Amino acid sequence: MMGPVGRYGVFAALLLLILFGWLRYDNFLGEYNVLSFLRYNAMFALVALGMCFVIMSGGIDLSVGSTAAFGSVTAALLSPYGTVAGIAGGLAAGLMIGVLNAFCIIKLRILPFIATLATMLAASGCALLLAGNQSVSVSYDTGFTWLGQGDVFRFPVPAWIALLAYIGGSIVLTFTAFGRTVLAVGGNEDASRLMGLSTDRAKIITYLASGALAGLAGAILAAQFGAGQPIEGVGWELFAIAATVVGGTLLTGGEGSVGSTLAGVLLLGLIFNILNFENGLGWISLSAYWQSVVRGLFLLLVVIVQARLVRRPLQTR
Repeated sequence: MMGPVGRYGVFAALLLLILFGWLRYDNFLGEYNVLSFLRYNAMFALVALGMCFVIMSGGIDLSVGSTAAFGSVTAALLSPYGTVAGIAGGLAAGLMIGVLNAFCIIKLRILPFIATLATMLAASGCALLLAGNQSVSVSYDTGFTWLGQGDVFRFPVPAWIALLAYIGGSIVLTFTAFGRTVLAVGGNEDASRLMGLSTDRAKIITYLASGALAGLAGAILAAQFGAGQPIEGVGWELFAIAATVVGGTLLTGGEGSVGSTLAGVLLLGLIFNILNFENGLGWISLSAYWQSVVRGLFLLLVVIVQARLVRRPLQTR
């Protein structure tokens, strides 16, 4: 079990980072920057939510980035038929990969790391085949782009979707038998099975949800940038894992928080937002490649800290 530092430290770090940005940069908390930040990071938030449930159940899903790319291409191809068709296409692509993950892990008993690595390659190949190895333009005549570029009450549509998803995820985890089963399976699957819990069903649902959320993120990606992106999504799985772990979810499963995962997404997104502001000031000049290095080092640091926080209570018993 993690202590209060592990569970709530991400919120303190997020508040400190916001305060730093507000004091250092002009227009950091301006409407344009805040809404653009929320619009863009909503996609990562959806992917991280699915990853949170998978990791809490003791699994891992490396396919979410490629699944999002696959979903974006499918949504773009169906966008001429309307917004609903585009969303349905993204969700269907995500669910297809989710079903494949669940089948390999539950029925074939393949390790989640290997199974989702294979489906990551499969989803990437499907995206490239459907797109003909190029971006697929969406239809601007059916209103599909509203999904990624629109606003409701001056708040970005993608951010509304992510917010509703996290509220639903928090309710499911906190107040339903399924949520308790996910945590129990992640804590000790054999003991959960002996207690009569539906361990396989819980794991199946988590992988289906992860795939569906990644597919939905892909549909938003297509709508936001005006094209399905078959080579997009590279590294999204690492961002999702990092955000989940930063939020205090144990990589070994059995413990986690939906709200803290959202805070982890915002924290990681804010780090790169601040790096962009620093680039604008001219003090540093970090390319996207160096930002990936920063992301990797930050994840390594958090995992080391998390391991120490978990080990400390065990040593005091």
